[in-house]
Amino acid sequence: RPSLEEALQWRDSLEKLLQNPYGLASFHSFLRSEFSEENIEFWVACEDYKKTKSPMKMAEKAKKIYEEFIQTEAPKEVNIDHFTKAVTMKNLVEPSPSSFDTAQKRIFALMEKDSLPRFVRSEFYQELIK
Repeated sequence: RPSLEEALQWRDSLEKLLQNPYGLASFHSFLRSEFSEENIEFWVACEDYKKTKSPMKMAEKAKKIYEEFIQTEAPKEVNIDHFTKAVTMKNLVEPSPSSFDTAQKRIFALMEKDSLPRFVRSEFYQELIK
């Protein structure tokens, strides 16, 4: 469990929240309760993808992330604009650690602007800072 000081920092920093395993888990549970966990799952998948060293593995993971989160009608399709989707698809012709950066930044901004304020007002978070 995080310290009160740590948990209080999350109100202003999605980055700090996501760096903390407990914060990440709480935020994920909160988003699941709102039926919007695809954003955090996509973000986590991108973080994992960036750590991949083998080009073969990278191509495999890129395909999986694309099929799960990016393609139209994907099972956990994330909400990104056509431009971002086009850039991402172009980047996937030759997968690199930065292939999903544009989409990941968009989703991070969406969570920061939209999900984080709701999380901070939620029971999940209020329990943590009691």
